[in-house]
Amino acid sequence: MSSFTAPVRLLIFIGVLSILWLPLAIPIYWLLRYDSNLASILTMALLFVELLFFWRFWGKSVHNEAHIFARYGLVRSSRNSQEFLKGLAIGLWFCLGLFIVEALLGWIEVTTPSASLLKIVVEGWLSAVGIGLAEELLFRGWLLDELQRDYDKKTCIYLSATIFALAHFLKPITEIIRTAVTFPALVLLGIALVLAKYRHGDRLGICIGIHGGLVWGYYIVNVGELIEYSDRVPVWVTGIDGNPIAGVMGLIFLAGLTLIVSTDEHSDAARS
Repeated sequence: MSSFTAPVRLLIFIGVLSILWLPLAIPIYWLLRYDSNLASILTMALLFVELLFFWRFWGKSVHNEAHIFARYGLVRSSRNSQEFLKGLAIGLWFCLGLFIVEALLGWIEVTTPSASLLKIVVEGWLSAVGIGLAEELLFRGWLLDELQRDYDKKTCIYLSATIFALAHFLKPITEIIRTAVTFPALVLLGIALVLAKYRHGDRLGICIGIHGGLVWGYYIVNVGELIEYSDRVPVWVTGIDGNPIAGVMGLIFLAGLTLIVSTDEHSDAARS
């Protein structure tokens, strides 16, 4: 199977995973049809657990790789841990920085934090790290590795970023059109995360950190209800549905993030 082209390998992987996941996920969705949030949490957790086992099986049986997670960039080292914390700080402050700029421009108003803010911060961190780990293993780990076996680095950057964006656009056509500005933002984020991995010795810690930091910052602001939009500018500027990357400002900040990670003077690539 390793001799198959990357697109064929990807389709086989997704097909087998669907066969393993759907027979369990569908009954969960049906049993918890009155609590869609809990159903979504349980089925996504199930999917991630199945992925962890399937990735190991895939690595050994298809690519003869005994340590597939290390190849994906998930290595146990102090450097990877430090890069995770570095990425977490970058992602968090980029997200909060966007809201700070919009507040200074008068586009949003900062509200008084609630007494439960600390709880929200902790919950947000746990959720963000989980999302960052799962999505980075999937997109900058497994997907990028499969592409790199067939294509050059430049092709892999743009292909993986586009697939990353498309995977987040699996929704009705009316929603795709309404939130179209989100697509280039997701492509930019995908490019930034691949570049960050390349410039940090192909380790995944920096990517998990940046992704988690962005999610964490948005979780704190959104769930903590720390801002109110003033309606002085259209929503496509600040972000459709309050999503910061679904607006022009988000695009600008993500372009800045991409520029920074591609010219990071403290990365492995800069030192070599």
